[in-house]
Amino acid sequence: MRRFARRFLFALVPAALVVLASALPVAASPEPASGGGVTSPALSALIGNDDVFSLANLSTTLAPTSGGATQHYGPYASTSPDSGTCGNDWANDTFDRHFTVKSNGDGTNSVVEQFKNGSFTTMSGASPGACDLGYTSHGTTVTAGKSGSMHGYEIISNVGAQTSTSPFCDAIGMTNAGCTTTTFVDTHFAPSAYAVSTFFFHYAAGDQGLLYHEWKNASDDRGGNGGDIATG
Repeated sequence: MRRFARRFLFALVPAALVVLASALPVAASPEPASGGGVTSPALSALIGNDDVFSLANLSTTLAPTSGGATQHYGPYASTSPDSGTCGNDWANDTFDRHFTVKSNGDGTNSVVEQFKNGSFTTMSGASPGACDLGYTSHGTTVTAGKSGSMHGYEIISNVGAQTSTSPFCDAIGMTNAGCTTTTFVDTHFAPSAYAVSTFFFHYAAGDQGLLYHEWKNASDDRGGNGGDIATG
């Protein structure tokens, strides 16, 4: 997953999703990202504790934001390399994707993607927090084979009109294989510009000889990054 006080801006065209990367390495997570987008204040107000929100049943939690019903999709079993603040992949992640769709009441939608039942195994190289200049309480390197748990969420704002309610992650191919954020949004909604405006991911690895064993990767509105998973 990619996070790092990450900012995602996706420009969706009829046949492809163009990812516009920012000049600085502000993403650290399972999937590429760049900046932009604003989460509605009404939705932000419902988050509360980030760890709890990551794991909650959002079908009922999000319903009050505009008085309408929500739609839930998933879980979709997924794997993904996880990039850190230096741009390298520092871990391989395994998790279940859950998507909750909520109408914004103006023809657009907000999609909350949750990453549940997650785990990770590190690769050798720069630690996930190594290149974050925003704070100093992080390491520089991590060795391969360290493992732990992870969970998180991201809010995708200003998604276009819904075109499918298929239960499959890929509504066109009617499959859940290789499920990604892009696949779900591209095949369930009309082409539009949209952005991951808020995100939070929490990793914990216990001791295992680590210098830092807990890493938070979050957008600025969720407090930014903190800690690390690092052996040096």
